[in-house]
Amino acid sequence: MPKIAYSEEERDAIRATLIDTGLELFSRQGIQHTTVEQIYTRVGISRTFFYSFFPAKEDLVVQALYCQQPQLLAYAQRLMNDPELSWREGVRQFLHTICYGKQSGFTILSVEEQQALFKCLSGENRQSFLERRLTFFTELLHTFGIHTGEPGVKLLGNLVFSAAILRKAIPETLPFLFADAADEMAGFQIDAILNYMETLRRQ
Repeated sequence: MPKIAYSEEERDAIRATLIDTGLELFSRQGIQHTTVEQIYTRVGISRTFFYSFFPAKEDLVVQALYCQQPQLLAYAQRLMNDPELSWREGVRQFLHTICYGKQSGFTILSVEEQQALFKCLSGENRQSFLERRLTFFTELLHTFGIHTGEPGVKLLGNLVFSAAILRKAIPETLPFLFADAADEMAGFQIDAILNYMETLRRQ
């Protein structure tokens, strides 16, 4: 007979497992190709029970992205604390991880996924998402020893995430770009971003 009552602790654990499972599948096969059924089946709950936690798939996506932020911050801090890495080598490794999120287990939204998520969020939720992203990137830059104003944070945020999105888009979404130069392009962008970050760090 199925269990019909769960304690708050049990519900919290199931919710966390849903988020972790979602992040794993999102990073491996993309948000668009991950279904709610795949997630709740792996966790071992019913569709109805899933929707008692998240009214829609997009709500899970947003919460998963929020939960990924402290993971990325912790990863950045580990790189900065690694005595075998210079500052530039540590930041380069982080940026490479962002640009190749699928290989590293991190979820990076594609252009299509961003558009779909944007359409599903209310104006208030969109604003909250952007504010939390700004806070996250400010904290990330602080981890790298960079303290700059909001315009600089937003510029670097756009540079980093656009490099990751562009690398992810080649060749499926952007088939007329030269796919065989995609990795070299990502390396060039990472070096340019690093140079700019070093300039800010010295200020």
